[in-house]
Amino acid sequence: MNLILKNMEYITRDIENELKKISVQFPVTLLTGPRQTGKSTMLTHLFPKYRYITFDDASLRLSAKKDPSAFVETLQTPVIIDEIQYAPEILPYIKINVDKNRKNGSFILTGSQVFNVMAGVTESLAGRTCLFELLPFSFNELASKKTKTQVKYEKPNDIINCFNQIIRGFYPVPNTEKTDIKSFYGAYLSLYIERDVRQIQNIKDISSFEIFLQILAGRAGNLLNIADVAQDCGLAPATCKTWLSILENSRIVYLLRPWFRNSAKRLIKSPKIYFTDTGLLTYLLKYSDAQILQAGPLMGAVFENMIIMEFLKKKINFRLNSDLYFYRDSNGVEADLVIDDGNAVSLYEIKSSKTLRHEMTKPLKLIDSANSTGNDIFGKSVKVNKYLLSFHENKLPLDANITALPWWEII
Repeated sequence: MNLILKNMEYITRDIENELKKISVQFPVTLLTGPRQTGKSTMLTHLFPKYRYITFDDASLRLSAKKDPSAFVETLQTPVIIDEIQYAPEILPYIKINVDKNRKNGSFILTGSQVFNVMAGVTESLAGRTCLFELLPFSFNELASKKTKTQVKYEKPNDIINCFNQIIRGFYPVPNTEKTDIKSFYGAYLSLYIERDVRQIQNIKDISSFEIFLQILAGRAGNLLNIADVAQDCGLAPATCKTWLSILENSRIVYLLRPWFRNSAKRLIKSPKIYFTDTGLLTYLLKYSDAQILQAGPLMGAVFENMIIMEFLKKKINFRLNSDLYFYRDSNGVEADLVIDDGNAVSLYEIKSSKTLRHEMTKPLKLIDSANSTGNDIFGKSVKVNKYLLSFHENKLPLDANITALPWWEII
């Protein structure tokens, strides 16, 4: 699947303004993100005068790995180098080049394996690089589509429209071309397993890895217990930890950490697991129809997954200085999402319902009660905002200073 499709409608990305503004302030720009999110398409659209090369090309990859010094010396800048993780040997020589020439905007690098690429860049290009990440489309980006697009955009305030989009997912190809959803995600999964996973680790038992993925999909929106997952898969916990790291590395899954005043606890306590794209998630769950998903037992978890990803895309695309968590105490009191921007904390309860009921606000009221009785969960000087997100069409105040919001207002 080639990302740079000439007949594909170009959809403006929210990250573009920041990318164009900041990339000219550094010699090197690094853009990471999952495969097929449109990194190459966006970059060639925004920087048409840049030369473009990709290490998906085996001959270029071999040349770079064989003699990285000569490869970099012969590059004509400015240049976009796609899939840099396949030839990290050139990074030290890019450093030599930028230190010698000190010309901003010379190199734009992309990579699909976030942690591996970041480790190499941190070691070789520290202080010379600006960092960006591109996830699949947000609803805000999809809303900018032109009416002539092959795939019509439907406003997500209608429940069935929203779940149709969840099934379609947010990758560019299913949202710009008439394509069979199952075929796309089946091919995406095969390509990902064969190329990226095998490069990171030689996984011989692909069928066990696919079962592992499906079991993780069934736990989307829930606390992740690797020991339980390993038991269900019939695998060693160490193997599951390694595979989970690969999935997180490649931005296939996202781990939402719990909120604690003590930041060290956030790293050791169990996270919640979400999938970066709901199309892949519902494909793994065997849902091919929005109405079946809407009537099924995982409707709420999949909807929550979509909402969490919308917040994450907003944070990344607009480079917001905020962090995402969930809250859960020893009594099981929980908030689906906590957004901390340093000056204020916003708590969100997420419901895939159009009808509001008072019991929906109970978790947020219990947190408010605990905070007011001296537990000081979020800090005495921190403003705490509380919201209930749902398909209810009106914004209105609810109990205990909780505001009901139509979920699409977040986009």
